[in-house]
Amino acid sequence: MIAIIDYGMGNLRSVEKGFLKVGVDVMVTNAPEDVQKADGVVLPGVGAFKDCIRELTNLELTDSIVQAIQSGKPYLGICLGLQVLFSESEEFGTCRGLDIFKGKVVRFDFDTNDLKIPQMGWNTITIKKENPLFKGIPDKSYYYFVHSYYVAPEDDTIVATTTDYGVEFTSSVWQGNVFAVQFHPEKSQSLGLRLLKNFGDIVSKGL
Repeated sequence: MIAIIDYGMGNLRSVEKGFLKVGVDVMVTNAPEDVQKADGVVLPGVGAFKDCIRELTNLELTDSIVQAIQSGKPYLGICLGLQVLFSESEEFGTCRGLDIFKGKVVRFDFDTNDLKIPQMGWNTITIKKENPLFKGIPDKSYYYFVHSYYVAPEDDTIVATTTDYGVEFTSSVWQGNVFAVQFHPEKSQSLGLRLLKNFGDIVSKGL
């Protein structure tokens, strides 16, 4: 069973329906004990970094998430679920993250009238290193993005894919049991469903 963490932010039902559509058993929960018992953990979300950290803390979920990751349990972060893994965000003032990965969450900053902030819509990913989350997914595949901030890792070896939007930014990371993407697989049609199925396989069969 995979626990989809509900902390009041994000389109959780779309994520849940995506997993169910590809035959992966999931439960939506905000209970720390469910996270501890689950075989895998998914943290989706949209909105502000600081609000996300506050709600996770209020629900006493931060320790459960960190412990799940440290225990080797497969973790999939989506959008904010990627960003909160990092040390801090500059969104609305500095806010500390879970510090699983060293680095910052920074805002798009470019001089062009051709690109709007937030990035909202389809864009391609460039695969930097093969990993099981992208099994069967071609390089330059399109995924759906909605964000104004992106992660800037200190360690380039965790970068799984990059995407160009005024700047080349990290659009997904992978290290060990931790997978996280900036885009929304639940809104990305067949290739998004393939990614969710791949994560289900990682949980059920191992890396």
